[in-house]
Amino acid sequence: MGRKRKSGEGTVRLRKDGRWEGRVVVGYDDKGLPKTKNVLAKTKGECVAKLESLKESVAPATAVKVRADMPFGEWMTFWYETCCKPAVRPNTRTGYENNIRLYIRPRLGDIPLNKLTTNDIQQFINWMRQDGRSEYRESRGEGLSANTIRHCCGLCRRALEKAVTEKLIVRNPAEECKLPPARRMEMRLLSREELQKLLIQAKAEGYYEVFLLELTTGLRVGELMALQWDDLNFNTGELRIERQIYQIKGELLIQPPKNKASIRTVILPPAVVTALKKYKQTVFSRWMFPSPKKEDAPIAPSVASHRLAKILKHAGCKKVRFHDLRHVFATNALEHGMDVKTLSTVIGHVSSATTLNVYAHVTSDMQRQAAAKIDRGIGKAEVAESTSIAKSMSTMTDFRPIRERKRRWGTGSLSKNQNGQWVGRYTITWPDGRLKTRKVYAATEEECERLLAAMIADMKSEVAAEKERLTAENRAS
Repeated sequence: MGRKRKSGEGTVRLRKDGRWEGRVVVGYDDKGLPKTKNVLAKTKGECVAKLESLKESVAPATAVKVRADMPFGEWMTFWYETCCKPAVRPNTRTGYENNIRLYIRPRLGDIPLNKLTTNDIQQFINWMRQDGRSEYRESRGEGLSANTIRHCCGLCRRALEKAVTEKLIVRNPAEECKLPPARRMEMRLLSREELQKLLIQAKAEGYYEVFLLELTTGLRVGELMALQWDDLNFNTGELRIERQIYQIKGELLIQPPKNKASIRTVILPPAVVTALKKYKQTVFSRWMFPSPKKEDAPIAPSVASHRLAKILKHAGCKKVRFHDLRHVFATNALEHGMDVKTLSTVIGHVSSATTLNVYAHVTSDMQRQAAAKIDRGIGKAEVAESTSIAKSMSTMTDFRPIRERKRRWGTGSLSKNQNGQWVGRYTITWPDGRLKTRKVYAATEEECERLLAAMIADMKSEVAAEKERLTAENRAS
């Protein structure tokens, strides 16, 4: 498969008529939809050269003349391209660009910058809460999440702050808007028995070392997947974290962590070092967790998250995010006596205040336990220990791993979407080298298998017919 072009480079493809086509986004219309231009050529190299010339020719036209009465959508784009985009990471850019294109420009883009009022922005907020997801109403609900609304308004506020600085407007109309309260995603933790089941099942599926290291370090998934063997000192147990993987539109980017505090060294327990030393004998890559499909590449963060979901399902555990394993580590560390300052350093938080804010519930429990100890010391009170907790800490699970039944090559894949529907997916290579993917949906697994088999047969027939047509055309010519 060819290298995927980065955002903003445009696209290059081979048409059915044998010519190469290059296409690039040159702007956006009033609804926030992209406007494109294209070039045609006989060869790929000629097409790429023409596409570069096209991008250079349209670049001057994108320049914006800054003025107080310019449409807010134009000012938003100008501010993002000149002040915001260069300073943020690629994965952050994607979220910003989507919020500007899908929500801000369509609703506020036509209003002159110096005419934009607090009431306009408040109505925009109300629309996002009530009808912002209208095109996905059947599957995902009508309103946008509180966090998405706050992100959109944050972009507007920062853009308007710049307008105040440039003396285009007198005051920032976004300052007095009422926003929905920020909602932190619920933290879900695994019990001791579930952790044992997770590691047992992970070992059966070949991912034991991934989750063992995660549960003993609390690394972010991008940091974990970016580890190389040179980062680990087997003699001292020191593990250096100095890079992170970001996944942008399917492409992996290796970059430094999000902040200076994230560049750190952690000390691994001796048992973990021993397990990794044994595991290293089976790995022939500079990456600690190499991709099983791509040469000299690590496992993608999305693949690790997907694998966790499958392992938890096979082990009969509740569903948690990969990031929740980071919370599991931090919670266990606090409960076993690690101080907040040390934990903040280990998990890479900028300050201890962040750690306290995230794990306030744990520190509160610790304070209650300390108060109980003081009470027992003063009043000589006897407190019976919970027999269930004592039992859970002293026994091991008798769980036996489930061996996954793998699908045969060429039978597609089956999964379940958020609506509870079964989704069958199959990808096939077209005679011109392009990959085509189709899906079927069903209420039951059996029905989906039947529809998927029929779709695969149809796709193979189409490919065979296309090959025969191309062969006939070649013979005729």
